Amino acid sequence: MSHRLSTGGRLIDRKKPLSFSFNGKSMQGFAGDTLAAALLGAGQTMVGRSFKYHRPRGIVASGVEEPNALVGLGQGDRFEPDQRTTTTELFEGAVTKSQNHWPSLEFDVGEINDKFYRLLPAGFYYKTFMFPRFAWKHLFEPIVRQSAGLGAVPKEADPDRYEQAYAFCDVVVAGGGVSGLAAALREAKAGKRVIVMEQTAHWGGRAVVDGGQIDGHDAEGWVRDAVAALEGMDNVTLMTRTMMSGQYDHGYIVGYQSVADTTPGDGRPRHRLWRIRTKMTIAANGAIERPLSFYGNDIPGVMLASAVRDYVVNWAVAPGKRTVIVTNNDDAYRTALALLDAGLEVPAVVDARDNVNSALIAAVKARGVKVMTGHGIAKVKGRKSVTGVEICRQAGEGTVVNEIACDCVAMSGGWSPIVHLWSHCGGKLNWDEANAMFRPDQTRPATGADGQAMVQIVGAANGDLGLSQIMGSFGIGAASEEEAPIEAVWVMPAGAPPALRFKSFLDYQNDVKVSDVQLAAREGYESVEHTKRYTTLGMATDQGKLSNINGLAVLSDALGRAIPATGTTTFRPPYTPISFGAITGEARGELFQPLRRTPMHAWHEARGAHWEPVGQWRRPYCYPRGNETHREAVNREILNARTNVGLLDASTLGKIVVKGPDAGKFLDMLYTNMMSTLGIGKCRYGLMCNENGFLSDDGVVVRIDEDTWLCHTTSGGADRIHGWMEDWLQCEWWDWKVYTANLTEQFAQVAVVGPKARMLLEKLGGMDVSKEALPFMTFKDGVLGGFNARIYRISFSGELSYEIAVPANEGAAFWEALNAAGEEFGVMPYGTEGLHVMRAEKGFIMIGDETDGTVIPQDLGLGWAISKKKEDYLGKRAQARSHMTDPGRWKLVGLETLDGSVLPDGVYAVAEGHNPNGQRNVQGRVTSTYYSPTLGKGIAMGLVKHGPDRMGEVLDFPADEGKVIKARIVDAVFYDKAGEKQDV
Repeated sequence: MSHRLSTGGRLIDRKKPLSFSFNGKSMQGFAGDTLAAALLGAGQTMVGRSFKYHRPRGIVASGVEEPNALVGLGQGDRFEPDQRTTTTELFEGAVTKSQNHWPSLEFDVGEINDKFYRLLPAGFYYKTFMFPRFAWKHLFEPIVRQSAGLGAVPKEADPDRYEQAYAFCDVVVAGGGVSGLAAALREAKAGKRVIVMEQTAHWGGRAVVDGGQIDGHDAEGWVRDAVAALEGMDNVTLMTRTMMSGQYDHGYIVGYQSVADTTPGDGRPRHRLWRIRTKMTIAANGAIERPLSFYGNDIPGVMLASAVRDYVVNWAVAPGKRTVIVTNNDDAYRTALALLDAGLEVPAVVDARDNVNSALIAAVKARGVKVMTGHGIAKVKGRKSVTGVEICRQAGEGTVVNEIACDCVAMSGGWSPIVHLWSHCGGKLNWDEANAMFRPDQTRPATGADGQAMVQIVGAANGDLGLSQIMGSFGIGAASEEEAPIEAVWVMPAGAPPALRFKSFLDYQNDVKVSDVQLAAREGYESVEHTKRYTTLGMATDQGKLSNINGLAVLSDALGRAIPATGTTTFRPPYTPISFGAITGEARGELFQPLRRTPMHAWHEARGAHWEPVGQWRRPYCYPRGNETHREAVNREILNARTNVGLLDASTLGKIVVKGPDAGKFLDMLYTNMMSTLGIGKCRYGLMCNENGFLSDDGVVVRIDEDTWLCHTTSGGADRIHGWMEDWLQCEWWDWKVYTANLTEQFAQVAVVGPKARMLLEKLGGMDVSKEALPFMTFKDGVLGGFNARIYRISFSGELSYEIAVPANEGAAFWEALNAAGEEFGVMPYGTEGLHVMRAEKGFIMIGDETDGTVIPQDLGLGWAISKKKEDYLGKRAQARSHMTDPGRWKLVGLETLDGSVLPDGVYAVAEGHNPNGQRNVQGRVTSTYYSPTLGKGIAMGLVKHGPDRMGEVLDFPADEGKVIKARIVDAVFYDKAGEKQDV
């Protein structure tokens, strides 16, 4: 049966009918409808099932606070679960289906849970699934996993695209109601750049529904003129369908914009995530009406009073033909008048207050409506829809004094200001006893570093609910009906027995009842945060927008203390859910992460390089030839570098320039050894530690001139280390005169390695690369083979080696020149695996292999790289702590298997005995392990307890299938211990 009214509907276009389906049934709405309005207009009262008890659920609200009416929207690759029908605009061909039931919405076997509600109170899962322990994995876990969640998981990749945008302004106004528009006009006329965000498709908020006069105009006319004025200002940006998701420190705001939700596949981004910096935020996002708790207040057809009049006025939809209104405040009487104006019946207004009167109440009485003061609803009758209500005295114990037949109940428990944006950055709240609400404490706003308030809050969000009060704060005259005071009523009736509390709901989606919160109080959960987690109150998809204040009041009553003493839960962004697509933006598929390529990437690709990801870089792992395996290719490359000459593309090494009068002092604090004393033209190996003393990076530092150093970092660490430098300079040593720049991508760098390396460079010509002209650990600038080059005489392989940096745009040509000139010397490229094997043969550590965030330089035998002269460096004091100096710490050693095999990576060495968990004790672990073609056997490096003092000792390393590999502790340097080959 259609509930669409024949006239009215300020937001719909009856000339544009739209077809859609719900659970396979064809329905029709109009352009301008929300999906919720279209469903109600088509007579669909029940739209889903609750999470725990699978009780029938209907639409209860008209905005973002809706907890029940979530559906699966779309099909195929555009299917998306948990879409809130009250904020989803209807579009042609929309396919929707209800959630959380089986086999159907009308008949759900899960409804059996409702029969056993006494066995499923708050926290039942904590008590039920603890024992027996063996049953968890095999019995309980599959059931819990099957029951978890509401909607179905999409099975196909999302075809839509999403984007992110950036903006800067003086003021962001959140909310396009009358207070938001008035604030925007005030700020814009002052010459400020203003952005106004309205989460719906329309301006005006509640005032255009509720009526009243503003500045001599009706509310809708004033809104129309205000929007036109703002549209004519160059310094104003108006954004509809845009929700301010969160307010963060330093004027950082995230906005969530729906762009093409109603036109899927039209080529535009579906959602846009705005990242905005602003000097001031004005929160004008209104208030949310609270429900009341009474037996059966979750039955489809029980709705918020404000939502009922929204559907009638905005969309010409009658939620019911005969509506009983229950309230503790005057605002609900506006709903009675709206229903009567639409030709619908209001048999009674049930008002919990005694002896109350006002102009609104008088107006309703004058229309012939029975007003029952001092009464409440004892029970709503019906199962899948409302059939009537039982009325009782509010101050009584639920004794029925009257029954009224109806098909809709409109409830109003007062209004709660939307204080989320005010609270996101620390704005404080006060309890307003007279109006029964938490409202912003204007004396304690969130402040920025300058001590100025970051957020202003106006209108209903500030607790100013009357139109004259709201507009008066802007110096604009307004008039609306005066209201009688609210009475703080949360539960009906006040003395309701347990039988009624068991079906009086607070959190509709999660089936949290009044009795659940009272049980939590009895079981010792006095903190509102603990009660929230124990009962799941406010943890549904609406995040407690309807339930939190009511639940807080019930908890306070159960604990016998005032509401402010109990406090509130924490407000965190986002204000409403935002899509993963918007968070990701364009960063998906090939764009998921920036892919960095060296200037020689195309050459490597053409030679069949097998790629290895190193941070955001792609580096050649090896260069297989013909039918070679990767291991065979690596062995060939290593042996060639040891006997002829090998080339390594080292462009990915981090290159950070540090410059300024205080640069030497700064580097002395960052590195464990002295860098300020490094001679110009010299190189020095250095270690960096974090504040806790753990090794975080290593590399060669080069002194360029009097106040300039170049710091090399690990390939994946350049951005991290540069950020680390800037963090200290900006936050701690802000007065030091130091400039840093990450030059990693400005230079191509090539390691020329092997006994014939010098011959190759001499053939290119242009620079003297002899041992006398370019000693080990020095560098020289010049022209090499026609290329502007800087040559570093350093080695990570243990062989004669040069690392040569050229401008990035010359990198490919320089690489080609080296390969052409090196043919007679047997030149051959080698990849990252060859690099790793050769450095391990030499006993050189690798950040990320020998370090895992818990290792200090002393563990790795690198005490020689720690200055004895410096008073301080980052991590020094931490390394003096007792557990850092414990002689029992594991130390770096070499490991050599007795049978020549290769130890598994990361395998532990076992010790005698077992720990309290029944596991074998361990005494060390492998950090790096390889087959060495140079030595013809497996080698490894590892951390072993008292390792350097146990040379020659044999350890057991359990491997797969019960096999135990025996390995001897040896020196970590397997090749050329004296270093003769690298210093020739």
